[in-house]
Amino acid sequence: MLTRRHFLGASLATTAYAAGSFVPVWAQNAPGWGTPSLPNPGFRKMALGDVEVISLNDGITRRPLGEEFVKNAPLPEVRALLASQGLPTEYIDVPYTPFLVVAGGRKILMDTGLGEFGGPTTGKTVEQLRAAGIQPSEIDTVLITHYHGDHINGLRNKAGEFTYPKAKVMVPAAEHAFWMDDARRDAAPAGLKGAFENVRRTFSTMPASMLVPFAPGAEVAPGITPVAAYGHTPGHTLFELKSAGQTFYYLGDLTNVPALFARNPDWAVTFDMDAEAARKTRRDIFQRITASKALVGGFHFPFPAFGRMAAAGAGYAFEPAG
Repeated sequence: MLTRRHFLGASLATTAYAAGSFVPVWAQNAPGWGTPSLPNPGFRKMALGDVEVISLNDGITRRPLGEEFVKNAPLPEVRALLASQGLPTEYIDVPYTPFLVVAGGRKILMDTGLGEFGGPTTGKTVEQLRAAGIQPSEIDTVLITHYHGDHINGLRNKAGEFTYPKAKVMVPAAEHAFWMDDARRDAAPAGLKGAFENVRRTFSTMPASMLVPFAPGAEVAPGITPVAAYGHTPGHTLFELKSAGQTFYYLGDLTNVPALFARNPDWAVTFDMDAEAARKTRRDIFQRITASKALVGGFHFPFPAFGRMAAAGAGYAFEPAG
């Protein structure tokens, strides 16, 4: 759990919300850097044992790469790592990718994207669902990894209506307790005030029959178990899916931009609220999943956003599915 020191010391310059808005500034394209190209089609299906996993590209935003993005490494070193992988060094493209599990009659969505609260190159999750042949009304469960806006804003539209009206919305109990705490909201630095307000917009009037907090370790749906991965946020949680002897991990924001933070797990992205805890969590989880050779999917991984992790030097490399 975050201490007061971690909470007040979090780097907030790029996680701030625009004044009077629920749109995080980091989820909007930076002027002058061009527009990222979105994948077409923007969904990819993968069989896992007896179930199907579908990645759903909610969109991509492009932001300049500045000194603040990696909090504990010099910018020339960050750019050199990107260049060694043939990637741009002046800007970062950040994808947003929820995942859907189709298991028998169940349709379980993991995270929701930005919905109507992002820029024009985001908010595509419902469009991708329909392209994959699924209507929002068919979703029976939504699993949330954490309460950053790009993961929860797709739960409701700007009118306040629920995007997935028949779904149970299952949330990490530790995450919910942190963001719904009035004392923490009141003590928050200015850059986090909008995030607290956004959480309340999303959850404060959600019926108790819809909102279901969970603790790590117990199944939240058949074959799906939450795994505590605290650090990025106080209650950040991964999901482990097992079916017919195969395993898939939805990593959420365990690493933001795997070309940087998987390759160098000790680097801290500006969005990590407790950088020390997040680094330890990254190394522990990456060691676990590489040893098991499990499939993985990451919210900010390049499309199709699932594949495998392999040891690479002092860190790990993401190997996308073909």
